[in-house]
Order: sequence, then structure tokens, then C-alpha cells
Amino acid sequence: MAGPISRKLAVLLERQAVESRWESHRWILAGVVPDEAGGPRVVAEDERMLRRLFPGVEVSLYPDEAEGYFLNVSSGEPSVFVALREDGASGEPYPYQATLSYNEAARWMDGSEKVERAPAWPELTRWMGEWVAEHYRPEPKRRQRPRSFEGKEGRLREEGSE
Repeated sequence: MAGPISRKLAVLLERQAVESRWESHRWILAGVVPDEAGGPRVVAEDERMLRRLFPGVEVSLYPDEAEGYFLNVSSGEPSVFVALREDGASGEPYPYQATLSYNEAARWMDGSEKVERAPAWPELTRWMGEWVAEHYRPEPKRRQRPRSFEGKEGRLREEGSE
């Protein structure tokens, strides 16, 4: 099977003012868009909101993640999953990594990463769907023998393990 193929995208993070005694604002993943040239920058700001664009975030399609891409592209709303981390000095979030695989995003969350999702735009969804159609082959389902055909040894092993 072929190696990974990649695309670059840009992540939009938005700081919103909140009415709370514990915090003055919160950060959300506002969206994911096709990549733009340049570095991180403010793209919108007013007294209640600040929106930053982080270009150059890469998503790759790997053969061993094919099932996760299939699950994503066949869902009702294909998504980009973005792991966010906080800068140690400023405490502000930045996109650490992104994936199109449901399974990979779930592993990141199991590993305590903060993962948010944003809808994938149509061209990115089409790119992922074409890759899935070419590379994903579901594992054949194995037929399980009915318990009545297992024989005495299988039943004894089961009864002894209870």
C-alpha cells in the first residue's frame, strides 16, 4: 500500500468574552479552512472577541488509519479533529496537530489531549472520500460458530472460567 499523503490547512481559534467569576474569556475552535500563506495572525478583533488564524497545520492520510477516515467520511458531518495545547508562557491555545481519523482523535482524547472538531469543507471531504474509496477495505466479518456446535470442551472451559 502507498505511503501517506498530506494537505495543509489553517485553524481558526476564537477567544470569546464570558461572564464568569472564574474566567474572563474562553477559547473555541472556530473553524478549519484551506491553508493560507504566512504565519499565525489576528484576523478579527473587537472588545468581545479575538480570532486568530494558524496556517500550515498538516493532515495526512495513512494506510493504517483507513477505517478511521472511512468512519469520518461516511458520517453525517465529516470533520477535522484538532488537538489544542496551551503555550506555557502566555497560556493561550495553539493547534498542536490535526487528523481526519475518528480513531486517531479518540486515541488522542484517551491520552488526555484536548481535541475539538470542526466541519471539513467540501473539497477536503472529497479528497478524503476518494482516498478511502481507493484504499479502505473492511476486514471480512468472521462467522462465529453457534454455541451448540462447540462441543463439550468449549463449554467446560467457559464454565470453569466463571
